[in-house]
Amino acid sequence: MSISEISVSEFMQLHNRDITLVDVRETDEFESGHVSGAINIPLSEFAGRVTEIPSGTIYLICRSGGRSMQACGFCVDNGLSDVVNIAGGTLGWIAAGNEVVLGGNPE
Repeated sequence: MSISEISVSEFMQLHNRDITLVDVRETDEFESGHVSGAINIPLSEFAGRVTEIPSGTIYLICRSGGRSMQACGFCVDNGLSDVVNIAGGTLGWIAAGNEVVLGGNPE
């Protein structure tokens, strides 16, 4: 099964809708700036926390797209096939002129 991937510009069209966005960067990276609405489940903890992800389409993001693609592969291998990698990641998001949020997961 192939993994779906979209560009940052394609994701920008979806961003303010009701979607599940998971940032798989480490906590310190996430806290230093992330896309609004993202929840942080670091790739290093992903296997143990994947059950925290709600059902439905899951968009995954990291710094540039590599770690989020790994997380997508893990999801697909474990029966969560409705996953989409955001190519270009947070760096692409910022380069496109979008703002990021500082701090941790929303309470």
